[in-house]
Amino acid sequence: MDFQEKTGLPHTQDVPAFLEGLRRLKEESGLTLRQLEQRAAAKGELLPRSTLSSMLSGRRLPRPELLATFIRACGHEERVDAWLAARDTLAAGLRSEEDSAETAPAPAPAPAPAPDGRNPTAAGPGPVPAAPVPDTNTDTEGRGTHASRSHPYRRLLRPRLLVPLAVVALVGATAGVLGTRSEDPGPGPATAADAARESSGQTTTSTAREKGEIPRGAIRLHPLSADRLCLTGGHVRDGRYHSQVAVQRPCDEAPPQKTELRREPGSDGYRIQWHHPEFGTGCLKVLDSGPGKGLLEPWDACDRAELFQVVPAPGRGVVTLRTEGGRCVGMAEPVSAERTEAVAQRCTTGRHQLFRVEPAD
Repeated sequence: MDFQEKTGLPHTQDVPAFLEGLRRLKEESGLTLRQLEQRAAAKGELLPRSTLSSMLSGRRLPRPELLATFIRACGHEERVDAWLAARDTLAAGLRSEEDSAETAPAPAPAPAPAPDGRNPTAAGPGPVPAAPVPDTNTDTEGRGTHASRSHPYRRLLRPRLLVPLAVVALVGATAGVLGTRSEDPGPGPATAADAARESSGQTTTSTAREKGEIPRGAIRLHPLSADRLCLTGGHVRDGRYHSQVAVQRPCDEAPPQKTELRREPGSDGYRIQWHHPEFGTGCLKVLDSGPGKGLLEPWDACDRAELFQVVPAPGRGVVTLRTEGGRCVGMAEPVSAERTEAVAQRCTTGRHQLFRVEPAD
């Protein structure tokens, strides 16, 4: 059996062909999104219809755990390894292209024309060659502008070269300012409810940010029960759940993943958002069923992820994270051990439910 028969992928692969192969597997299964979700749940796995729909209609590589769950739900357990290997090959190739693009030397500026309009480097008279214009169909990461989701690393703030080189310096300066401003949109406009609470002296999460207790941009979340550790991605120790979840690990193991607390517009709630160069952007969701019940898993669909209330606690930058169900995020036992999972628990006053928020840099 050759590669194509094993995976359904063509021999010459790229990200669009990979995603087309996934859509073909779904069609051949004859199952609806709801049925695929139910089949995954029967095996103790999570495959939300919204996430599956985004994967099949998107333009970027899915996360490995999502891909594996989907392949199994389609009834092709024996193909999982082949699909994961194909995905890893594509991801490695895209990272290599990106690295090459970043290390390529900038083109030398075109020589200025002589006063009489001649090209000073030409052997004889003639027009000055025009400076090369970048291809507007490809961005700086080697991706087509209509296929930005095909790359596993979504660089949100990198300016694109969409103008002639003659004005690159001006546009670069402008893009730098815009990039800095877009890194964190900050709180949205104050609502009437916000104003009423502030006038009555009540504490809200918006005032916590204004007081500097919630830094902007990349942060670290330190559980007070293990202050040398940081909340980041990992896997459960007993293997009961196979997808990546929130665990506490040494802070120097957190990169390249970055964590942010993102204010939800029009709300006092925050999303805990992760940015990873391979897996993209995800927001933590408290799982309410299955073997991962109570764990915090990153979801691609941030609008369906958990909306946390960030409640200030005694101590500089110390907060509790309350879930939509009225529980609190805390560390499981043993609370001070590396790779202990974060879980949604009944709220107490324990240090294992308190987190110190600090800038990551």
